[in-house]
Amino acid sequence: MSHFFVMDWASIWTDVVLGLLIAGALAAWVPVHFWQSFFFVQHPLAAAVWGPLVSPLIAVVSFVCSVGNVPLAVVLWNGGISFGGVISFIFADLIIIPIIRIYAKYYGRKMAGFLFLTFYAAMAAAGYIIEGLFALLHLTPHIRNTKVLEAAISWNYTTVLNVIFLVVAGVLVWRFMRTGGPMMLKMMNKPEHSANS
Repeated sequence: MSHFFVMDWASIWTDVVLGLLIAGALAAWVPVHFWQSFFFVQHPLAAAVWGPLVSPLIAVVSFVCSVGNVPLAVVLWNGGISFGGVISFIFADLIIIPIIRIYAKYYGRKMAGFLFLTFYAAMAAAGYIIEGLFALLHLTPHIRNTKVLEAAISWNYTTVLNVIFLVVAGVLVWRFMRTGGPMMLKMMNKPEHSANS
């Protein structure tokens, strides 16, 4: 269990950091009025149509994984993207550039292009369906000042859960270090040709 825990973090930490950095940069440097005009906030019908179509493309160029895309989804939501657009954006981690390159490597360029178009259409359709279903059931959230991070430290249930998680994580990392984990991590990072020789 400790090896799975540390190896998972070793494989995704760059995506998480990139996702947080890109979301922070977009939140800080791109003015809200740009997002509002880009997402047609003043025209609700156009916004509902445009959001699910454009959000997967934003995910492609921001290349954040399924962990790192949530902070950026919050930035887009605060900027005025439709609810369906947020859903399509979150689903779009299957068509980011690194994954498309993997598809091309294993399945060829034609199949990678087909997969891209298929996934894109499925993500846009899912955004439309969820947008319509939530609107029909009056479940669409209307508050757009979501915070990516809490502004102040406070003692509440989240703090307790964080402390518990840190203790469990510390035990898992300690166990990883004591059971040959670092050597296994080094072997994973060696180039393939040197492992075969």
